[in-house]
Amino acid sequence: MLGFLKKNNMKPKFPEDSKTIQTDIVLPADTNSLDTLFGGELMARMDKVASIAAIKHSENIVVTASVNNISFGEPVYKGSILTIEAKVSRAFNTSMEVFIDVYKQDKTHKEKKKVNEAIFTFVALNKYGKPVNVPDVVPQTDLEKKRYDAALRRRQLSLVLAGKMKPKEATELKSIFE
Repeated sequence: MLGFLKKNNMKPKFPEDSKTIQTDIVLPADTNSLDTLFGGELMARMDKVASIAAIKHSENIVVTASVNNISFGEPVYKGSILTIEAKVSRAFNTSMEVFIDVYKQDKTHKEKKKVNEAIFTFVALNKYGKPVNVPDVVPQTDLEKKRYDAALRRRQLSLVLAGKMKPKEATELKSIFE
């Protein structure tokens, strides 16, 4: 964990510390008239799993601040086994980016296939509803490092688009704005 500073005496954590996995079956009530999982149903499930990952990381109450990206790869049919995995990919002051991977599995085959990914941002709150600092993240695997590095670019782009950061201040995006 060298090179990472402790925030307010908080020990940095690994993405694996926040890893949360939910496996469930897609039932008829979860599907549309094409017998595929409703997109909104999948979003709700992702939000729940991702919020648990953020709670594990921050050890606080969390709220969803934004849904940064959802990519629907292919339909998930009724009867499919759905696995949602979430990990905190990067932490900032009071917010955390959570990367979510979604896999489906046919009930008669063991092979899982990735069908979706998403990125949500959560803010940690104290019991009075005020934002609180969260521990840093120390990525370990190549994929975790890639997601960690990209998180800063995504955050800066979101802040620029929201008018909360000037393009000149977005150090990770300078080549886009010059």
